[in-house]
Formats: sequence, structure tokens, C-alpha cells
Amino acid sequence: VFCAAPLSLSGILHLDVLEGSYTAASFNSFVDGLLDSMNPFPGPNSIIVMDSTSIHKSAELRPL
Repeated sequence: VFCAAPLSLSGILHLDVLEGSYTAASFNSFVDGLLDSMNPFPGPNSIIVMDSTSIHKSAELRPL
């Protein structure tokens, strides 16, 4: 089981629990849900910080 819970100063923005590992497609779906809790830059909750794992580099996420 894998859990992703991005945090802000206000708490958890989005929660996802997945059986198994994330793939690029499942991570893209997770980010789509996360974006509903985000704001345009430079507002609060407007920046996503990700490491360099391969699922964070999919072609669908690059425009973000």
C-alpha cells in the first residue's frame, strides 16, 4: 500500500492511497486531483515540489 499526502502550512491538500506502486498514469491522476486544491502562482498553495523519480517526469506532467 502506498500513500501520498502533499502538505501545506494549512495541512493535507490531497490524499491518495494506492495498492501497489504508482505508475506515471496513476501519478498523473493523483496530480489532477491535487490541482483542485491548488491556486495560481503566486497565491498560497501554488507550488508543487517533486523529486527526480521517473514518474514525476512523464510527458503529461512536463507542461506543469
